[in-house]
Amino acid sequence: MGSLNLDLVMRVPRIPRPGETVHGGHLSRYPGGKGANQAVAAARAGASVAMVGAVGNDDAGEILLDSLARANVDCDAVHRHEHVATGTALISVDGPGANTIVLAEGANGIMDPGRAARAVALLEPAVVVTQCEVPGATIRAGLNARSPGTISVLNASPLGPNTSLPLDLVDLLVVNEIEASDLLDAEVTTATAPYATKRLAADVKRGCVLTMGSFGIVAHVDGEPHQLDGHSVKVIDTTGAGDAFCGAMAAALATDHSVRTSLAWGNAAGAIAATRPGAQPSMPGRREIEQHLLRPPG
Repeated sequence: MGSLNLDLVMRVPRIPRPGETVHGGHLSRYPGGKGANQAVAAARAGASVAMVGAVGNDDAGEILLDSLARANVDCDAVHRHEHVATGTALISVDGPGANTIVLAEGANGIMDPGRAARAVALLEPAVVVTQCEVPGATIRAGLNARSPGTISVLNASPLGPNTSLPLDLVDLLVVNEIEASDLLDAEVTTATAPYATKRLAADVKRGCVLTMGSFGIVAHVDGEPHQLDGHSVKVIDTTGAGDAFCGAMAAALATDHSVRTSLAWGNAAGAIAATRPGAQPSMPGRREIEQHLLRPPG
């Protein structure tokens, strides 16, 4: 349940400073949006997935729906607005693979809470995954409509100054270092990550997962600490890595894997995604994830 965006990705020698023009860019278009990315990641990791979201009645919307359909994601609950454009993301990616992102929310920004709640109630999913690229009221309505026993996962990204997080409805909170730092109002580092996840876990029902890029995963779930080393890979584009993690982790949870195994699936999927350009095109399949897990981390 979440956003669908068309990603306009500009690969540049380096990220420009404010007011600076950097030459030598290469432009590509990819289907994206954190919600759609995570849906594709979960589907490719082997789960049965439905997307709850909104697009415009335009070419970008067609591209996004086609990408979801090709990944075997059910799109019946994606609403098409007649007079609002599909969401768009402008992404700059530098040589080492770091990125900056600017969003025009479009249809995502007016995603209807009632429509989302009805869709979640009808679908009765094992896991609901959502993010912060749609209105807070919509997130709350959708999570409120889930069935008893449904696992709710909130990826608190992107986290703005006025973002409303329905933590009382969240089983698993997924954050990166920046988001964890903002939520705790204190800098989170590799040294303080275990404390940070334990502290954030206290605000939700089951636990918190902190993704730390090449440093791996630190989590505190169901009262137990978890730490997984990062996988050593050649980074091409980190744009979809966090979404690959969330989708693969959710797929493992939905297919009754343990928390530890689900974290490992997400960790491997994120590493694989970082080796490829684009968001949805970079999402790995289940067999790739399982084969990657046979390699020693580091």
